[in-house]
Amino acid sequence: MDLIEQLLKGNKRACARLISIIENESEGYLDLLKDIHKNAKGAYVIGITGPPGAGKSTLTNKLAKKLREQDKKIGIIAIDPTSPFTKGAILGDRIRMSDLNSDSGVFIRSMGTRGYLGGLSKATYGAIKVMDAYGCDYIFVETVGVGQSEVDIVKTADTTVMVMVPGLGDDIQAIKAGVMEIGDVFVVNKSDKEGAKKTLIEIEMMLDFKKDWEFRPLVSMAISSEGKGIDELLENIMKHKNYQEKSGKLTEKMLERNKSEIKEIIHRKIEKKIQNIESEKEIENMIIKTLNKELDPYTVSENILSKIIKDF
Repeated sequence: MDLIEQLLKGNKRACARLISIIENESEGYLDLLKDIHKNAKGAYVIGITGPPGAGKSTLTNKLAKKLREQDKKIGIIAIDPTSPFTKGAILGDRIRMSDLNSDSGVFIRSMGTRGYLGGLSKATYGAIKVMDAYGCDYIFVETVGVGQSEVDIVKTADTTVMVMVPGLGDDIQAIKAGVMEIGDVFVVNKSDKEGAKKTLIEIEMMLDFKKDWEFRPLVSMAISSEGKGIDELLENIMKHKNYQEKSGKLTEKMLERNKSEIKEIIHRKIEKKIQNIESEKEIENMIIKTLNKELDPYTVSENILSKIIKDF
C-alpha cells in the first residue's frame, strides 16, 4: 500500500512521513503533492499569530480540546524558530502541547522556519494539504511569533486569530497597522494581568479607525492557562467562519491561497535555477568583473535570466 493510500485511510505515520518528504523536498515530492491536492477535502484553516510570549500554544491547545469535544479531527502545525547552529527546529510548541499527543484525533507537527521570513515555514502549504487529505476538519497554524513580519499567515489561513497580551510597553506600537490589519478575530490573553482592559480598549479604538468593515473583527479576553474565555473565542472564530461561508468570501480566500501557492512554487523553482547557474564558472567570472566595473550587476542579471528562460 503506498503512502497516499495509507494517508487517506487515516494512517498517522503516513501523514508524518509525507510531511517530512515535502519539507525536505525529497525526490518526487511534487508528484506526491499533485496527488494529495486531488484528495483534499476542504479543512478549515485557523491561523494563530501574535507577539512572542502571548500564549499562542496554550490557546491553540485549549481550542483544539474544545473542538475535540465536538468529535472534530484536528491538525496543528506549530512553526518554531530554527536553531542557527543545528538548523533544526526548537520544538517548544510541541512540548507545550504534549498532552494532545495521546489523542488519536489530533495530529501535531512542529516545523522550523529554516530562515524563511513571514512567520511560517516554506513547507506550510504542503503540510496543510497533507493534513487535509488525512481527514482533519480543522487545521491550526501557529506562527513563530516575530511581530510585524508575520503577515504570510493571512494568505494561508481562513480565519486569523491575533493574540495580544497586556504589558507589552508601548501598546499602540505593538498593535499598529502592519499586524492589526491581518486579524479577523482578536483575543487579549493573560487578561488577569494589569492593563488587560486598557489593551482591549486600544484594540477596539484601532479597529474603529476603519469604518468600512464587511466583518468587523471580534475582540474578547481570555486566560488560556485556566481555560477562561476559550468558549467565547471559539464562538467568535465560528462567527467569522459562518460569515465567510455565507458571503462567498471563503471561496475567494481559497482562490487567493491557490494563487499565492502557485507564485511560491514558481519563485522556488526559479531560485533553484539561479543557485545552479550562479555556481557555473562563466557566471562566477561575470560577477567578479562587476568589481572592476568591466560589467555591471544589471547586465549579469540579464544573462542569468536568459539562461533560466532557455533551461525552462
